Amino acid sequence: MRRYELMVILPLEEDQHKAGREHLLNDLAASGVEIEKTEELGDRDLAYEIKKRKRGKYVLLTVKADPAKITGFDRAFKLNANLVKYLFVRLEEPSASLKPRSNGPEVSRV
Repeated sequence: MRRYELMVILPLEEDQHKAGREHLLNDLAASGVEIEKTEELGDRDLAYEIKKRKRGKYVLLTVKADPAKITGFDRAFKLNANLVKYLFVRLEEPSASLKPRSNGPEVSRV
């Protein structure tokens, strides 16, 4: 299972927002996705008009899921009329073999 960030834009109207959020969480739970964190980012202007909307409520979720299941959400999310836009981004796992870069060569002074 990999970690992903899911950014979702929901409608401003309270009933549509609530229905879209419930539908989204039910779809994720039904597929066995583990939701680690949910963060409400509030109302924001959209960069461009989407589905005749200029503003939306942003929600950021951090989830753990199988990569194969992520591609399956595309159809389910497109059928959800209360979901304006969504984007999955895979989070990189920190590697134990990678070391932080130094700013330059180590110089020892005597």
